[in-house]
Amino acid sequence: MNYYYVYVLHSLKDHKFYVGYTSNLQKRLDDHKNGLVRSTKYRLPVDLIYWEGCLNQHDATRREKYLKSTWGKRYLKQRLKEYFHISQG
Repeated sequence: MNYYYVYVLHSLKDHKFYVGYTSNLQKRLDDHKNGLVRSTKYRLPVDLIYWEGCLNQHDATRREKYLKSTWGKRYLKQRLKEYFHISQG
């Protein structure tokens, strides 16, 4: 069975977040960190701060879309409250 992962990266350069999904999390993270992803190429370095596993691509894309929404951003802010506290402090 193939799994899909929804993930959130934090740019240490501009302090913005990137939400994506993939079927191979380690390879995708390596691609980001090596500047091979256009969306994050000029925002390096990035850190993985959150990820979730999904059983199929449809669920992963739906979850990615949610995490990019206003409600999803609020969810992440609450879920990662300690991370935000430490990184600001």
